[in-house]
Amino acid sequence: MSELNVPVASFSPLYEQIKAMILASLQASEWLPGAAIPSEMELAARYAVSQGTVRKAIDELAAQNLLVRRQGKGTFVATHQEDDWQYRFLRLAPDSGEKFHLTNQFLVCANTKASPYIANLLKLKAGDAVIHIDRVQSFAGKPIVFEEIWLPGARFKGLDLEALNVWHGPVYAFYESQFATHMVRAEEKIKAVAADEVLAGHLHLPVGAPLLSVERVAFTYGNKPVEIRHARYDTSEQHYENKLN
Repeated sequence: MSELNVPVASFSPLYEQIKAMILASLQASEWLPGAAIPSEMELAARYAVSQGTVRKAIDELAAQNLLVRRQGKGTFVATHQEDDWQYRFLRLAPDSGEKFHLTNQFLVCANTKASPYIANLLKLKAGDAVIHIDRVQSFAGKPIVFEEIWLPGARFKGLDLEALNVWHGPVYAFYESQFATHMVRAEEKIKAVAADEVLAGHLHLPVGAPLLSVERVAFTYGNKPVEIRHARYDTSEQHYENKLN
């Protein structure tokens, strides 16, 4: 007698369902970056589950850096405006061990059309509107990073060079406050390159100087790509640091 191919019903633990509901509220901007979310007791009453179930859901979201627990204060939506989060996705660190603080100079902010490559990474159609940004970042007065950034034009409509240069905080905090876009994770590709004339000019280096090329795709809630960033790092006095668990 042959076995019957009976489909197995998918099962999602209750805390996973609560986690999905909390995440949906974050996606809908019910609780904005930096704001406190309701207490575990309030969320338990809201979803008609135990506090333990809510706690487990929040623990997982905190482990994913979407929420931040603060002892005696509650749980808050993660934000790139906090000092500890300003350079969350930046793995560049000074060899000297000094505290890292980068200053920005935005050179270009232009409306353009997505190339097939950029469109594919941003899940757009080739030719769709995108915003192209060039930026130089300096440490201790010395330029060490040149970046090209691409953003979906529809999401970041109205963004211009003046607004970028007036802003003095992290650019991801700018996206949060001005465009309700919170970066929650990123993927990177890294390789070594040599400085061409353009890069050498921006970074005050000789042509052919070694650089670290880092291409990043940053995602907001719902695993939606909303920024492409191609950075070239001068690592003569800096290094790329990554902690692996």
